[in-house]
Amino acid sequence: MRKAQGLINERQEKVLLRLFRAGPDGFIGGLSAKNYMSISGTTIATTTRDLRDLVEKNLLRKTGERKSTRYYLNISMSGKQT
Repeated sequence: MRKAQGLINERQEKVLLRLFRAGPDGFIGGLSAKNYMSISGTTIATTTRDLRDLVEKNLLRKTGERKSTRYYLNISMSGKQT
């Protein structure tokens, strides 16, 4: 998370930390926009901007479309440090 400091806002950091704390089984089926809104307390417009930004920064990966869209931490399990 240290590399991301300064690149993300407090809302984004709060949600990413929550995802890390929850672990692989914490958000079965991935993080939805509704989950993001609940955790961060933002509007749908801000949620959309924040999630798009996290995907563009390769911190989250996006799957699905529309109401089926889900987000997952974009981490490598290869053991390599980036």
